[in-house]
Parts: sequence; structure tokens; C-alpha cells
Amino acid sequence: MKNITLLFFALYLCNLNSQNIELYEKETFIFENDTLNYRILKPLNYDPNKQYPVHLFLHGSGERGKDNSSQLTHGGSLFLKKENREKYNSWVIFPQCSKNDRWPSISSDLWDQVFENKIKKPNKSLGLVIRLMDEFIEKKDVDNQRIYLSGLSMGGMGAFEILYRRPDMFAAATPICGNGITQLAKLFANKVPVWIFHGSDDKVVSPKYSLEMARAIIESGGSPKMTLYANVDHNSWDNAFAEKDFLKWIHSKTKK
Repeated sequence: MKNITLLFFALYLCNLNSQNIELYEKETFIFENDTLNYRILKPLNYDPNKQYPVHLFLHGSGERGKDNSSQLTHGGSLFLKKENREKYNSWVIFPQCSKNDRWPSISSDLWDQVFENKIKKPNKSLGLVIRLMDEFIEKKDVDNQRIYLSGLSMGGMGAFEILYRRPDMFAAATPICGNGITQLAKLFANKVPVWIFHGSDDKVVSPKYSLEMARAIIESGGSPKMTLYANVDHNSWDNAFAEKDFLKWIHSKTKK
């Protein structure tokens, strides 16, 4: 009987989480012949006469596709927590990268060698995200001085890329286990506060890339915050989301 009760409770929690995830409304953004799927969470007790911050979240490579759902796998539940919705009430946008595309324009081990030929045009999916954000932050119910950015793994790379493409858009950014073009850190280093996270045992994306980005930001006049987790592999986002000041730090920032 005890096992049956525990199973029922587990199924109840799973169903409850599924219902909560559906608070993220399914949307599409279309530009010319291209379509971007995304999910959006409205502010709690939304009032069209108020202005709210926006938090853009870029997922990792494993969540690519066209189901407009997988991108919520990591991070989606963070913004649904009652205390977070009350304390850090905002729009939350989770776009989904198509299966055959990447947020960053080049692979993680080739940034420094060929970046000069790659900075003019973003990949299709990131280009659509940029166009979506350019339009969204002009809405009257958006506080465009408080636009925030997070990304993990491939999304951490995408976060560093969108920072140099739109350095005047964001008030704060939290790239997790990502990588970036060190030569372009100067474009956002002294404009956007950045908190970088990485696991010291990451074998998928080496922590040296985050350390190099932190160094490049410092050398360009910025003052990044850096958290390196000992004995943590690639899933350092779990540790980052568990930081009690993760959202508090982000929401304390206003665009310079």
C-alpha cells in the first residue's frame, strides 16, 4: 500500500509539473520564409498598464527541434517557482533552435581561428531570436531597461554571441558552460554585467573557455562575476539554478 501511495504521489507531481509548464504559451515568430518556435511566460497577475522585465533563455544542443517544448527541459521550472514569480516577476522567453542549426555561428573549438569571417551574419535561428527581441522589447508593457539573458552549453555560446551583436540590449547576462569570441568581448565588456558559470570537470565544453572569456572581459574594462564548480561536469546549470542569488543578482541590474 505504501508503494502504491508513493507512486500515486510521484505521478501527481509529474502531472502538476506538466500543467505548470503549460503556463508557457506556445508562439511562433515569422520573418520572411523562416519560423522560430518559442514559449513565453506572462508575468504573474499581468497588468497591460505596467512594464515588466524580460528574461531571454537560450537552451543547449540537446533541446533543438520543432516540438516547441524541449527547450523548457532545463530552466523552465526555475521561473515557475511561486517565490520567483512573485519576487522577479517578468516576461520569460524560451526560443527553440531548429535541429539542423546552432545558436553560435561557429563550433566551439574554432572561435579564435575564423571569427573574422563570421561576425557579419548570425545563424538563422539566432538571427530570428534577435529580430524577435528587437520587436518585443519595444512593447509598451516591457521595461526595456531590464532585459536579461541566460544560456547554457550551446546556449551559453549563443549568449556570448548575442551580447556582442546587441550589446546595448541587455542589463545582465548569465552564460553557463559556454564559450565566446574573446576578441569581441570589448563590445559588451563595460556595458553588460556578466556572471559566468562552469563545472571544473566539464569534458563537453572545457572550463578554459569560460575562464578565457572572463579574462577577456576584464582586459576590456569589464568586471565579470565567475563561479567555477569543483568536481562538476557539464551539467553545471543545475548548480547555477540552485544559487540563491541567481535571479536576485540578475534582477538587481538595470541597463547602463
